[in-house]
Amino acid sequence: MTMHNEELRLPSNDWRAYQGVLSRRVFAFILDYVIIALLWIPAAVVVFFLGILTLGLGFLLYPVLFALVAMLYFGITVGGREQASPGMRMMGLAIARTDGRAMDFLTAIVHLVIFWIANALLTPLILLIGLFTDRSRLLHDLLIGTVTVRRDSY
Repeated sequence: MTMHNEELRLPSNDWRAYQGVLSRRVFAFILDYVIIALLWIPAAVVVFFLGILTLGLGFLLYPVLFALVAMLYFGITVGGREQASPGMRMMGLAIARTDGRAMDFLTAIVHLVIFWIANALLTPLILLIGLFTDRSRLLHDLLIGTVTVRRDSY
């Protein structure tokens, strides 16, 4: 789609749309990674058979398999129509871009990778950033131009 055909949907400026978002994000994170761990099991079985079929070359996917499953999971769910992963939907959250455009597959993956990098460098300080920023935005939200908002207010 071209930019002219896309519907712009700006995130709310109402403070109630961001009330309790930080704690909900923590629980959504836990739920999502439990789901990813469960999805990793059948992916590992597939890679096992792929490794047998490729005479061992497929086994090289094992070190990056969890990251690949997580990237596909978040790319499809956060970059999809709902703009939220299943964990985020259970917690009543969605991700919105500050420019009003919808999240796409690549933006969702970049969001995830920047989160991983920031988490590796700032743990446990990554959540403290949300206490001092507008709309409880974390570092990766600020860098990529996104905001997590309550679904009922978005």
